[in-house]
Amino acid sequence: MLRTELTKKAARYAAYHFWLNDIYRKYHGSPYIQHPAAVAKIVSDFGGDEAMVCAAWLHDSVEDCGKTVNIFIVDLLFGPEIAQLVSELTDVSKPTDGNRKTRKAIDRDHTASISARGQTIKLADLIHNTSDILNHDLDFAKVYIDEKILLLEVMNKADPRLLAYAKDQVIWAKTILNERGK
Repeated sequence: MLRTELTKKAARYAAYHFWLNDIYRKYHGSPYIQHPAAVAKIVSDFGGDEAMVCAAWLHDSVEDCGKTVNIFIVDLLFGPEIAQLVSELTDVSKPTDGNRKTRKAIDRDHTASISARGQTIKLADLIHNTSDILNHDLDFAKVYIDEKILLLEVMNKADPRLLAYAKDQVIWAKTILNERGK
């Protein structure tokens, strides 16, 4: 994985804020930082640059650590390029926007408009979350996979190799769920 002083700073920053906000992975209670670490590794393995790897480390921090992290702090500490990517990766919908289907449509429209680099990081996030959800919650996986099929339709700027990988993963997941009657 790409390791520079800046990517290490982003990893430490994210780890600290997930710990500070007492955030753990939903299904197995492991430290939440394991998810951004996996996303950063995927981004790095697919040739992501330093800013992309930093944004992968930080991609859930504004959304999930809102008490202690905001986009202005990310900009101050990591610069406008990384802050822009993190902003692109942060859901724009709010609970008051309606039901889950409505909120996911709002977030999907947002994702369609973000940069190719942002979409590539989003794909890495989707890939890691998909495997986690399939391993731990087949009932929710049905809803999740259908949402991701729609999301992949609008991610036409992302790294084509990662997009193909994500599409294959989602098709495989859909097949598994259909075989199990989910």
